Amino acid sequence: MDIVTDEETFLRDLVKGSRQRIHQVKWIDRDGTQRLTALSQADFTRLHTIAQRQRRAPAEVLRQAAHIPVAKPAAKVKETTKADSAMQSSS
Repeated sequence: MDIVTDEETFLRDLVKGSRQRIHQVKWIDRDGTQRLTALSQADFTRLHTIAQRQRRAPAEVLRQAAHIPVAKPAAKVKETTKADSAMQSSS
């Protein structure tokens, strides 16, 4: 195959992922929509651990997680260079 290393890694990960057992969790989103989330074994184990610690079902943990606000990305701050500073001071 004539592919670049980045694509080769991507394709290998797809094949590896398709060979793993997928766990599906049915849950209801905050707007009442029925959801079906496919999780890898590692993600399912982690979700199950969180659910056990909270003494809730995994579906309930996902429903509650849907209410967690998404953090807004930090505003980009323009770094002034010496050239920018020189131009501003000459004005």
